[in-house]
Amino acid sequence: MRDEVDDLVEAWGRERGDLDLAPVEVFSRISRLARHLDLARRDAFTAHEIEPWEFDVLAALRRAGDPYELSPGRLLRETLVTSGTMTNRVDRLTARGLVERLPDPHDRRGVLVRLTAEGKATVDGAFEALLAAEHELISQLGERERTRLAKLLRTLLVPFS
Repeated sequence: MRDEVDDLVEAWGRERGDLDLAPVEVFSRISRLARHLDLARRDAFTAHEIEPWEFDVLAALRRAGDPYELSPGRLLRETLVTSGTMTNRVDRLTARGLVERLPDPHDRRGVLVRLTAEGKATVDGAFEALLAAEHELISQLGERERTRLAKLLRTLLVPFS
């Protein structure tokens, strides 16, 4: 079985046979898979009328558990964006009725961002659609292969955590 990366590596091998092309075989495939995953994510989210960034915020709140609320600082850490970006995102999600701002009972000056019932339904539907798409992307792998792949990818990702 061959793929487009095999052709790419073969061509580089002809042109630059002096180089070790092993990283290209791995990361070109990861890059191409990431593009397919991004398209699947966009399709899943579009069907539920949200953008990927909206899903990221809503999913962070949903994962927090009942009552599905976090401080803006915690949302920053969960979504890896700046405070200005988060303020804009929360404003937009509030305007859509997907989240609400509440006073923080433990900090008079603080606020909490809480998922609304509509936000919960939206993120749950989008997540179910995303999982269906992701299952399709890995459907050619057996359980042992998926487990092994997840472990290998974790090994590559941990240094960045």
